Amino acid sequence: MAKTDTAVLVGSDSLLGREIRELFSSAGLPARLELAAGSEEEAGSLTEQDEEPALVRQLDRDALESARVVFLAGTREAGREALAAGSEAAVIDLTYASEDNPAARLRAPSLEPPGYQVPRGAVHVIAHPAAVSIALLLGRLHAAYPLRRAVVHVFEPASERGRKGIDELQQQTVNLFAFKSMPRAVFDAQLTFNLLARLGEEAPENLEEVEQRIERHVATLHSISSHAPMPSLRLIQAPVFHGYSLSFWVEFERNPGIEALERVLSPSPVDLRGKGVEPPNIVGVAGQSGVAVGALAADRNDAQACWFWAAVDNIRLSSEEALAVARQLL
Repeated sequence: MAKTDTAVLVGSDSLLGREIRELFSSAGLPARLELAAGSEEEAGSLTEQDEEPALVRQLDRDALESARVVFLAGTREAGREALAAGSEAAVIDLTYASEDNPAARLRAPSLEPPGYQVPRGAVHVIAHPAAVSIALLLGRLHAAYPLRRAVVHVFEPASERGRKGIDELQQQTVNLFAFKSMPRAVFDAQLTFNLLARLGEEAPENLEEVEQRIERHVATLHSISSHAPMPSLRLIQAPVFHGYSLSFWVEFERNPGIEALERVLSPSPVDLRGKGVEPPNIVGVAGQSGVAVGALAADRNDAQACWFWAAVDNIRLSSEEALAVARQLL
């Protein structure tokens, strides 16, 4: 097919890859999606795309040569391999493999102002889903009622470590009830029935690095959208499979009251759960677009502050931002 007709997905069997495959079919993009093997997949295997058999190709220059757009959704190693192949296709990176590339530009189309553009030849790094959620909500509030300070606790799911993270949490739970030793290759600590402020020393990725990434991404998104003040942020590893939960404490220059804040937050893509409605949770937002917000309450010890709670499907949010970028490029 012509170059303008093809998009290549690297890591099609990852959690992000499967979500992109599902959404791509209904996104109406003027391209056919081809699949390339990431580090966790076997080249030459058969799968299904758009209810038809699809071949997972070897990840090499030939697989990328005909593409207009390449999605990186597998491991970072596979992402770096795809970048090293030297294709002229526009790269949409959901793995942060290209984060240190001078051509990398952070992207979150849902927060970008009208007419926002990035340089030609940029590598499009999709912003962290927690950062997108934080920047969206604080940006809306600050635009209407200037913020003085904010504190956000971010509860990270196992799915941010991919399928291996989910499998390890599941196996830890099974082994705990069977009085067996628990696998620790991903978290290097007991996560099941636990909360972790820090992963074990042998964990492949530590929470401090992820926390700093979220902070960088929030700062960048604020700089191109709302210019809201930076929040103080703490990342906590939660014993859940999927979805971010976020606890916000915000202090205003002048608190307008809960009803006014609900009106500011309510437009799409925010799903506001007001008074009398059950607050959002990660089970309820699975497969849902946008960010769900609820449990708004005044701070009893600070007249200018309030609390609220948010939940977001991290895999869905990142995939939708990536497809929005693709829509601009195709």
